[in-house]
Amino acid sequence: MTNKISLFTVPNVITCFNLLCGCAGIVFALEGATQVAMTCVLLAALFDFLDGFAARLLKAYSPVGKQLDSLADMVSFGMLPALMMYYAMQKALVAADVACTLLTFSPFLLAIFSALRLAKFNIDERQATSFWGLPTPANALFFASIATICIEHPLGVWAMLALIALFSFLLVCEIPMFSLKIKAYLLTKYTLQLVFVLLSGVIVLLCLLYSIPLFAAFAPVILLYILLNVAAWIWKLVAQ
Repeated sequence: MTNKISLFTVPNVITCFNLLCGCAGIVFALEGATQVAMTCVLLAALFDFLDGFAARLLKAYSPVGKQLDSLADMVSFGMLPALMMYYAMQKALVAADVACTLLTFSPFLLAIFSALRLAKFNIDERQATSFWGLPTPANALFFASIATICIEHPLGVWAMLALIALFSFLLVCEIPMFSLKIKAYLLTKYTLQLVFVLLSGVIVLLCLLYSIPLFAAFAPVILLYILLNVAAWIWKLVAQ
């Protein structure tokens, strides 16, 4: 007799809310409601954090939950930000008077490399407490923020292509990146995380002081996350 597969555990239900946010975000993105789509990405990221927290708290780990999490992430953090950037790219190409179908669909590289990242994550046993490569929620928050900013402040076509290429590489690269999951009370073990949180707070405060919409803060915050991790990685390589 085979064991019964439990589908509707608390973590899996929370993961389904992540997926629902991703689906809703795609609908809003298709309707041109970019800021609402950005809110859906934020909510999906919140549910993505909560399902892992619930799984650890309730010790409700399961192979189904692991696969469901990646499937939900593919929609919320792969397809949704890629679609948002697709519309931003269309506007940039029109503004630059460039007609190129290949460039129009270039943002979907983000969806492809997000899928590769998630597939790799599912079989990589090194990523239990940290990450190798940029996590898909961070990538999604960056591009959702950029796409929302582009409504009023369009980026150049080549700048957008450069960002897409760079972040596609970061998703699958072998650069270690820290997680914000705190599993010990020794703060000295989380110096880099504390620096990141403090500097992120400064970025948010500056946005508030200069009346900059908070959704614009996510792009520099994610860049900060990447730079801190790359700097720490290079430091370790040099120290060896």
